[in-house]
Amino acid sequence: MFQNPPNGPHGPTNPPEFLPEYRYEIVHHTLFGSLIAIRNTIKLLHKLNYADPNDWSKPLPTGRPNEMMAILAKRVRVD
Repeated sequence: MFQNPPNGPHGPTNPPEFLPEYRYEIVHHTLFGSLIAIRNTIKLLHKLNYADPNDWSKPLPTGRPNEMMAILAKRVRVD
């Protein structure tokens, strides 16, 4: 009644013949602007499925009036 499948209990034992290898690079994004502009941009990039809001740094003051900055390092595939 309870028999193992022909390829074993965890599926086929043969590895896939070919898995493509991709090169990746790190891209750094820096946003400068008011806190509301930075938050809106981060939300937009999340809505476009580009970056998760938690991947960004916390907004940091730049020393200029009403200006903050946020940084993102994202790993992107290079073909």
